[in-house]
This record gives sequence, structure tokens and C-alpha cells, in this order.
Amino acid sequence: MSKAGPSFTCTACGASHRKWQGRCEACGAWNSIVEEAPLSAGPKALGGKGKTVALSDLSGIEAPPPRVGSGMEELDRVLGGGLVPASAVLVGGDPGIGKSTLLLQAAASFARKGLNCLYISGEEASAQVRMRAQRLGLADAPVRLGAETNLRDILTTLDAERPGLAIIDSIQTMWLDTVDSAPGSVSQVRAAAHELVTFAKRRGVAVILVGHVTKDGQIAGPRVVEHMVDTVLYFEGERGHQFRILRAVKNRFGPADEIGVFEMTGVGLSQVTNPSALFLSERGQPNPGSAVFAGIEGTRPVLTEIQALVAPSPLGTPRRTVVGLDSGRLSTILAVLEARCGIPFAGLDVFLNVAGGMRVTEPAADLAVAAALLSAREDVAIPPETVLFGEISLSGALRPVGQTENRLKEAAKLGFSQAIAPSRSKAGAVEGMSVREMPDLTAFTGEIFGAG
Repeated sequence: MSKAGPSFTCTACGASHRKWQGRCEACGAWNSIVEEAPLSAGPKALGGKGKTVALSDLSGIEAPPPRVGSGMEELDRVLGGGLVPASAVLVGGDPGIGKSTLLLQAAASFARKGLNCLYISGEEASAQVRMRAQRLGLADAPVRLGAETNLRDILTTLDAERPGLAIIDSIQTMWLDTVDSAPGSVSQVRAAAHELVTFAKRRGVAVILVGHVTKDGQIAGPRVVEHMVDTVLYFEGERGHQFRILRAVKNRFGPADEIGVFEMTGVGLSQVTNPSALFLSERGQPNPGSAVFAGIEGTRPVLTEIQALVAPSPLGTPRRTVVGLDSGRLSTILAVLEARCGIPFAGLDVFLNVAGGMRVTEPAADLAVAAALLSAREDVAIPPETVLFGEISLSGALRPVGQTENRLKEAAKLGFSQAIAPSRSKAGAVEGMSVREMPDLTAFTGEIFGAG
């Protein structure tokens, strides 16, 4: 068997090379390639025979992991019911969106519940964190602070203190002296995350890591960090809106795609226990171009308003501006409306927006998007007591979606009395709600708008 040779990795982008060179061909960075030790080749290379791993069958019954509630219902919901000991959580979000504020409030809530909490900041001095705590009214919370970037010192402190929860803000500022690269590089982030996750599992300490994001909205650094941790949360929101969404994109201890809704106020983040009412609170008289979508985020039904504006375009290529939805999905819906229903949007600018800074990724929003576009184009308002949901196929047919009954119950609770849904939707009778079923988009446009 041939002996494994050395490998060379770019500390800026993580690309692998066969030999050292001054410039990385993948990202163009200079002097960023370092040598990495080769992987060992089996037990012989490790210096002896390893021990047998204990195996078990699938029929074993184990108790669910214990959880510690924070008292913040929105945070506990996203975590799957509370914080699991020895778990590793990664929280990412845009700069200034409120990650540090959220985690400081969370640390104070956990500490007041009796959990020993440490907050380690690599970006701010302890005095700056205390100033934020005073502004948030958390100065009396039994949270201990530290300001350090040397990971060796941080792990020594955690090993001595043995807290129940350690918050590291942020993983990009951590520096491991055994890795020959700058803090924030791929190698440093990967090594620091590995050490912290290993410590969490070995010592039973829950660790929350704060991660920076790139301009594309992805957590900066190697994607392997997201595979290492148990839970990945994204803190989303628009700077022009006061609403913030904490979204779980990975959770080994609970449902993914669960969301928690917060509102940014002068004294920190306040929980929004009924996001549907909040996202619809600014709706006034029915206007053309507005449709209410009954969606599902994780396990929670959420009603949001989808707004559209269609206007003649002075440009040769009409504009398509989308906020809160996938622009590719909008293009598909416009193509189906033109090809299957004979409703052209050529020469028209189209602007689409989800009110309140919410982001909708569910295909069930297709029918509400089409209704808002047709309402704006035909200048006909949709009845204000109506909600819509349904997926549009390329043939123009409306496909049923899941959890129809939960959508209808949420709509009825907020005062809506009518729903437009695809045919064959499996839902029981909901008191106060009548459902109009549509087989395809052509029938919908003809019956609701008299078009097609």
C-alpha cells in the first residue's frame, strides 16, 4: 500500500492542492496555502489495535434527552422544546440584526431558571456587554462574562467552571494556537468549532456559537461546521422592519423549519406569540394587489399578506422585483398565467412583496401570489375575508398541500370566513370557514376575476 503523502490546503477557501504554491488557483489568495498532515491508514498507523465499539439494535428504548426551558417560548419552540445538555447550536445572521442581543437575553433567561451560564465575547469588551445588559434591563441576571479570543484559555476556563451553557460570540474571532493561520480563516473556524463541539459532548456543556454570514446569507467559513453542530439557526429580518425571525434549518432534537418571531424594540427583543395577527395588523380597507396566504412554518400556521403591483413599463425589458419570495418562482407563475390562462404580463413591471419582512419559501404560496398579481393587473380587490393557498403546477393545475385543517383553523381564529384552495384538499369541517375548491388556475381566474 502506498504511503499517503502530505496535502496542502488553502486557509482562505479550503481548496486542496497536491503541492505548495504561492497563489491559490481556486480563490486567488496569495500565501494562503499550508501543509496538512496526512490521514492515518488504519490501526497500524495509529500504533496498535483499537478497541471494539459497543453496538446495539434499533429496538432499544431510550428516554428522550432532558431539556432546559428558557422561559422565552419562541426560542424554546425553535430549539424543539428547550435546550438539550451537551448540544452544540450555531446561530447565524446579518451584522447588526440582533444576534448578540438575542443571546444575551437568552443567557439571562436560562440563568434565572437556575442554569449556570457563561457568555464569552471575542468581539466586545466585558464593559460593552454590561452596557448592553443595562440597556436591556438584564444587569441583575446571574450571567458571568468573559472577553477572550484564545481558545486554549477559553476551554481551560470552561473545564474549570463546568457551566450548563456557554455562549461563544463569535466563532470567527476564536484563535487556536496550534493552527498556523489568521482568526476567521477556514482552518481556524473548522478547528475551533471541532474543539468546542468535542468539549460540549465530552463535558456535557451546552454550547451556542455565533457565526457571521456572507453576502449570500450563508454562514461564513467551511460548511463542515454546520455538519458538526446539532442545531443551526438563522436570525433573519430586514433593517427597515422591526420584526425578526429565528428559523431552524437543522435540528437533531426537534423539527427543522420551525420559526420563532420577535419584535425589536427600544428595550431589546420582545416575543410575538401570535405572528399572524402581527403580520396582518397593518391591513386596512381591501385594495387591489393584496392577498392573504395561509402558510405553515415548521409546526406553526402563519398568515401573511402578499402584495403585488403591476404597472406599464417604460423599459424594453420589464422589471421583476421580489422581496420575501423566490424570484424564480415568480417567473414560473407569470409564465403559467400567460401560457395556460392567456393573461400576458409582457410590457408590465411586476413588484412583489411579503408584508412585515417575512420570507416565504413554501410552494403552497403559489395561488396567493397568482391572486395578488391578477388582482393588481385587473384592479379588482380580493374579498377581505378570504385566504388562499395551493401549489400551481406547470400545466396550470392546482395541487393540494398538507396541513389544510391547521391553515383553516388559524384563519378562522383571526376572523377570516372563506378560503380558496385546490380541489381534493383533505380537510375536515372548520367552524366558521367555507372552502371554495378550484381544480386549476384557469377556473380560478375565470371565477374570481372573470379573466382567462
